[in-house]
Amino acid sequence: MSLSVAIVALCLGIVVWFLLVRNLRTKSWEPQPSTGAVRGEDEEHRAPPARIGLWVFLAVVTSLFGLFVSAYYMRMGYGHGADAPVVRDWASVSDPPVLWLNTLLLLAGSVAMQSAKSAVRAGDGKRTGTALLTGGLLTLAFLLGQFVAWRELRFSPMFTPANPAVAFFYVLTAVHGLHLLGGLFVWGRTVRRLRDRTVELIDVRLSVELCTVYWHYLLLVWLGLFAVLLST
Repeated sequence: MSLSVAIVALCLGIVVWFLLVRNLRTKSWEPQPSTGAVRGEDEEHRAPPARIGLWVFLAVVTSLFGLFVSAYYMRMGYGHGADAPVVRDWASVSDPPVLWLNTLLLLAGSVAMQSAKSAVRAGDGKRTGTALLTGGLLTLAFLLGQFVAWRELRFSPMFTPANPAVAFFYVLTAVHGLHLLGGLFVWGRTVRRLRDRTVELIDVRLSVELCTVYWHYLLLVWLGLFAVLLST
């Protein structure tokens, strides 16, 4: 099982790096000659450096979570085999039911971010602001729900510091939560710029689009982690 997970993680990393290399080969970060294009088209020429930076970061994060999940399965299998230690300290925990609600909150947040992306491309500032704010608030609700899940597990009969399954539950969910907090920092700056009357909507378009990509990515990561936790 651990070998299969490691292979999947490696394949995901290869896919992300392939997309990254494809962006690098276009060399679209280089200055483009001015042909009287509108400002929105000029923005497309300035976007690739930030997009490439995001792809680099997502490649690193993919590898990180791949290693975490691989270590999870390896540790879960500790004690199997003829030469394995006699003592087996892994005891599966029942995932708190609130995780289902949290998943729906994060999914709704991702949908709201996609709506913000569509609105900013359409030049609708009001709808962009509403959707962007909704996406961030739903994500904050998700993090609050994760804290509730941690408390439920902490005070459940299954909790024991000696059980590595408990430790992995906290590590996996906490690392994912920290990445969301990092995204919320950028989200907060984007919301602030969007409310600044001196900043035009086109100036925040790239930030909204990259936030949306990041939210979709972390949603996929969470769905993968949730599936792992449910299956074990």
